[in-house]
Amino acid sequence: MSRKIRVGVLFGGRSVEHEVSLQSAKNIVDALDRKKYDVVLIGIDKSGRWTLSRSANFLLNESNPKLIKLNKAAENVALIPGNPTEPLMTVKSADPLGRLDVIFPILHGSFGEDGTVQGLLKLANIPFVGASVLGSAVGMDKDVMKRLLRDAGIPIAKFAVYGRSEATSVRYGDVTKKLGSPVFVKPANSGSSVGIRKVKGEKEWKPAIDEALQFDDKVIVEEAIQGREIEVAVLGNEDPKASVPGEIIPRHELYDYECKYTPGMAQEVFPAQITEAERDAVQHSARLAFRALKLSGYARIDFRMDESGQFYCLEANTLPGMTELSLIPQAAAADGIAFPDLCEQIVALALHRHSTGEPG
Repeated sequence: MSRKIRVGVLFGGRSVEHEVSLQSAKNIVDALDRKKYDVVLIGIDKSGRWTLSRSANFLLNESNPKLIKLNKAAENVALIPGNPTEPLMTVKSADPLGRLDVIFPILHGSFGEDGTVQGLLKLANIPFVGASVLGSAVGMDKDVMKRLLRDAGIPIAKFAVYGRSEATSVRYGDVTKKLGSPVFVKPANSGSSVGIRKVKGEKEWKPAIDEALQFDDKVIVEEAIQGREIEVAVLGNEDPKASVPGEIIPRHELYDYECKYTPGMAQEVFPAQITEAERDAVQHSARLAFRALKLSGYARIDFRMDESGQFYCLEANTLPGMTELSLIPQAAAADGIAFPDLCEQIVALALHRHSTGEPG
């Protein structure tokens, strides 16, 4: 019998999406087959401390998304770069925790999805799931992302970018001359629609800018393209495969944080009711975007489809949510891939990339 693969599930983190990460982690931990995997639970609390849980009760209030939190009984641990056989050690007793074959980081937003943790894991020479340093950083920064998509010939919405000082002085009328009205105002570096507002008039402009600046020093203002929200999961490394496209129909005008993570606030339709030609086109664009942004493992690529059937790439999510409401598990299920099998494929892709030295 072959040795079990030792998987470290890294979750929590310092971002505003901490609780979503906890929900995703629970689903992944439950899905990993214990006949094949030894699972090491590594939580990061909101202050940034890494903790090790040896208990099945690593989460408190796990059935309530609004109250879910890390169990404080966990031990603090440290990652020791340069020691591949003993990369983790308890802080208090200095006990080594043994080798980790692969890390499954399920960290959403800043300090986890933006290349910071990926760089640390590369220094420690530990294989990890998802995009590497460059792809993660690019995937988080919507400004850089859009420039790369545009240069790759992938249609995107018109946009403008402002630093903190510019953003507080630019006038709504000047922006709408270039982009039309309404517009979306977003922090350039954020996830799960956090800090995003749709602005339809002058009165909404400054509050939207102020909110976006709470999350980043760079604001992106984007043309509002009327149409349908179409999303595609992409799985792979050098030869990525695109899933059946799905359509999101939110109850709010904007597919915001509440719609994404509150049951009943959005309808997910798989497969999306589009023509075969439209399906092929959006899958092709999703694969192109995956490659252009130097992604690997898995990602979710979001599009807006206008009335003419043209697809505009909105963004890529390099460590998408894995909650029960998340799009990646639903897209996989529509392709006949059960959630445990999806997790297994994602882990295998990480190990293959590391063993072959594939870029990304």
